[in-house]
Amino acid sequence: MVPFSGWIMPVQYTGIIEEHLHTRSKAGLFDICHMGEFFIRGSSAEKEVDRLVTCRIQGLADGKCRYGFLLRDDGGILDDLIVFKISRTEYMLVVNSGTMEKDKKWIQEHIAPGVEFSDGSSNTAKLDLQGPLSPDVLGILFKGFEPRTLGRFSFTRVEWDGVMVVVGATGYTGEKGYELFLPVQSAEKLWDALLSYGEVKPIGLGARDSLRLEMGYSLYGHDIDEEHTPLEAGLARFVDMQKDFIGRERLMDQERQGFDRVLTGFVCEGRRSARDGFLAVSDDREIGRVTSGVFSPCLKRGVGLCYIDKKLAVEDQEIVFTDGRVSIKANIKKPPFIQR
Repeated sequence: MVPFSGWIMPVQYTGIIEEHLHTRSKAGLFDICHMGEFFIRGSSAEKEVDRLVTCRIQGLADGKCRYGFLLRDDGGILDDLIVFKISRTEYMLVVNSGTMEKDKKWIQEHIAPGVEFSDGSSNTAKLDLQGPLSPDVLGILFKGFEPRTLGRFSFTRVEWDGVMVVVGATGYTGEKGYELFLPVQSAEKLWDALLSYGEVKPIGLGARDSLRLEMGYSLYGHDIDEEHTPLEAGLARFVDMQKDFIGRERLMDQERQGFDRVLTGFVCEGRRSARDGFLAVSDDREIGRVTSGVFSPCLKRGVGLCYIDKKLAVEDQEIVFTDGRVSIKANIKKPPFIQR
């Protein structure tokens, strides 16, 4: 157990590699109750949410989700989040636990008068079921619900044990999976019910990190932060430059003027991975820094993400990472590192 954004959470239950491979082959259950859930309501909620986030919200269908960012005026990433469109007048924003209070303050300062903001985090539990067998498990547990009919980045409501559960076809592993939102008082019962299926095992923070890194998914506070923009982080596909949003002018400047370093992926030659803080070196010259690294149980090699000189962020570019004591050879690879 370790401290994590004000919570005490398990790094592992039975072992990181075992939990990782179980999620890839069967179904893993993640306790993600530390995440935050904000609600924005009102007749102009659609317009306001669209202005707050980088992804396009106007025109999004009810029951759909979209991934994007909250940005500072200078384009730095305040947080990454998923927007759930409940209706034109109601949205749920799922934010990171470590940035929750900062996000809350920033949103309240920037939304127009008359738009209602509420923080439902303390009343909302979040469990993630991820893995190829997750549709089978949910199909049995939630009677009358066929999970495979729920398209990627869509969500619906399902009644279970007298409570409404929001089921989103989203997740952080690259596997077929679902995020489940429900009242906190029912979370333990649902957790136990899901674990009653033999193919479901609990998964800790360690495997959650290795699963997301095999897909090249960024982690806030490591790979993305206030000092970098979405363009520098290689995440321009989640930014709609055709609409107005806070921080857009800075990104437009970067598109015109360019930038020096970009976030990219790497695969090491051996099992050992460069870790957060390792320097990237080419021809005895420092060209960047590692932000995340881990052993990939599927590839049997080290993988990770790093900010490096944009000119060298090309496929198969040879690179060396060092912490001053150890040197690790690697090649630049565009994520995902495995195909699902």
